[in-house]
Amino acid sequence: MEWFTAPEYWLSRLVFQRALAGVYLVAFLAAALQFRALIGERGMLPVPEFVRRVPFRKAPSLFQLRYSDRLFAACAWAGALLAAAVAGGAADAVPLWGAMLMWAVLWALYLSIVNVGQTWYSFGWESLLLEAGFLAVFLGNDRTAPPVLILWLLRWMLFRVEFGAGLIKLRGDPCWRKLTCLDYHHETQPMPGPLSWFFHHLPSPAHRVEVAANHVTQLVVPVLLFTPQPVASVAACAVVATQLWLVLSGNFSWLNWLTIVLAVSAFDGSLIAEPPPLTAAPLWYDVVVIAVTALVLVLSYRPARNLVSRRQVMNRSFDSLHLVNAYGAFGSISRIRQEVVVEGTDEPVLHVGTVWREYGFKGKPGDPRRLPRQYAPYHLRLDWMMWFAALSPAYAESWFGPFVERLLENDRDTLRLLRHNPFPDAPPTYVRARVYRYRFTTWQELRATGAWWHRTLVREFLPPARIVRP
Repeated sequence: MEWFTAPEYWLSRLVFQRALAGVYLVAFLAAALQFRALIGERGMLPVPEFVRRVPFRKAPSLFQLRYSDRLFAACAWAGALLAAAVAGGAADAVPLWGAMLMWAVLWALYLSIVNVGQTWYSFGWESLLLEAGFLAVFLGNDRTAPPVLILWLLRWMLFRVEFGAGLIKLRGDPCWRKLTCLDYHHETQPMPGPLSWFFHHLPSPAHRVEVAANHVTQLVVPVLLFTPQPVASVAACAVVATQLWLVLSGNFSWLNWLTIVLAVSAFDGSLIAEPPPLTAAPLWYDVVVIAVTALVLVLSYRPARNLVSRRQVMNRSFDSLHLVNAYGAFGSISRIRQEVVVEGTDEPVLHVGTVWREYGFKGKPGDPRRLPRQYAPYHLRLDWMMWFAALSPAYAESWFGPFVERLLENDRDTLRLLRHNPFPDAPPTYVRARVYRYRFTTWQELRATGAWWHRTLVREFLPPARIVRP
């Protein structure tokens, strides 16, 4: 069925699949390197406790059947190895069914992780990766022409990512309509990058242009993805350009990179090179693709309804397999940046002159003289949740207490999530947390002090705590 395939997208599929496998690799590495302290058997939110409360049907996962830290590590590292192999072309070296199996294993393994990850895996880009990974199972390999239906589903997904984000902004904070949100956002975003200070200090007219361009890219350009070529390719390039701007201005895990990968799938590869000879796909494959397309269209009803709803929600999964989801980000913008600073002391008795030493985090602001680092697409889960904790203690109710307990024990796995432990030889006797107001310094302050941030104490977040032993 010639109408069923689109050979001209062979190059787009190749780049899409290799890049998506690269994102999978990053995701599995982040899981393998961080899980013990976050959701391990002795973690802040242990998986065994979660699966005792939540049935399989609500959170399908391999770890609902059995959990151990060793099994989780094996799954995460196996996923990383398989993702690296697929990124290197392994799925194109096997028959079609073998390629589909590889992609299905990647999806199932990561679904198993996300569905037991709780608060630490509640970010929209987790569902984004799973939805894209599910569609990749049915995209074929370099022995067959790309199926048109799956390519359209990828565009529908990209449309929801961009258009949903645009609508949530227009319906949300008035500063998006006034074009003033970026007067604050570069400074108050969850995890600034090394260039965020400079983006923040762009002139106000430049910030207005940024916001206006964002509205165009998220509310107009996505519609053009469904137009004939080469217009759709131009629209895809506009999405890529906007996402690269966001990559430069902050750390948003793999959200921007995965959006770029989705945009690549809409680009007509024949504009660059002619497709090689491709064989016709077997009938069973065509049937599977049609069935999957019908399933996705049925599951799209609630996400589509959410787009046009005045009560639009963002980053919501409507099914436990994360097959078709709602996306969006930053419907409201913080005007003031607050940070939770965690400190400890080894003094046995607290007094007015007690010396407190600060724990250093890898990504979130801490030491005012430390330039923010670039971590995306890698996801520092603890650092992100610390940003939410500063917004409201309610975001930290489930995990902050266990986090402090592990600091008081000098727990090795927890300390590996941090950049600096001020108590390398023995655990502290007390740990406390305080909220500071952070703002970027001015050019004059930077030259005079060498500090990228200026901070002032706001309030206490957690009074001095210690372990009381019988």
